[in-house]
Amino acid sequence: MGMVDTSGPRGHQRKGGKKKKKRRLGVKIDNTPMVDIAFLLLTFFMLTTTLNKPQTMEINLPPSNDVSVEVAQSNLFTLRVKEDGTIYWNVGVDDPQKIEFKDLQKFLVQKNQENPKLITLIKIDRKGKYSMMVDIMDELNVANITRFSLAPMQDADKRILAKVI
Repeated sequence: MGMVDTSGPRGHQRKGGKKKKKRRLGVKIDNTPMVDIAFLLLTFFMLTTTLNKPQTMEINLPPSNDVSVEVAQSNLFTLRVKEDGTIYWNVGVDDPQKIEFKDLQKFLVQKNQENPKLITLIKIDRKGKYSMMVDIMDELNVANITRFSLAPMQDADKRILAKVI
C-alpha cells in the first residue's frame, strides 16, 4: 500500500559540519488499491441501477392510403378542436356541442361505457397548439380509450362549427 523511501540521504550539511538537517524520509502512496475500489464501486452501481425505459405510445398506421375503413355513424365519436382550444363533440351526424377540457375525461368514460364499440375521431385545426393535441391524447389514455384516430380539421368541419356558434 504505502512505501517509505530510505534510499539515501536527502538532508544537506552546512559547511563546518556542526548542524545537520534531519534526514527527511520520502513517502510514496500507492494509488492502485484506491483505483481498484473506485472501479469496483462504479461497475457495481452501473449494473445494479435500473435504467428508465422511454415512454412511447404505439401507433398503428394503415398499410396504404387506398384502404378505407367503414364505420357506422352511431359508433363514430368526433372531437373537434378549434385554433383557440375550444372543444366540440358529436356522435354521428348530430350537431356539435361545446365541452370544457376539465369535463372531457368524465365525459369520455361515460360515452365509452354507453357504447363499447365507439371509435373516437380527433380533428384538430392546423393552427392550433400541439400541446392541446397531446393533452387530449393523454385524456383518452387516462379514460382507457384505445380506439381513436387523428385527422386535420377540414373546411367542411369549420363550416359545421360556424353553424353551431
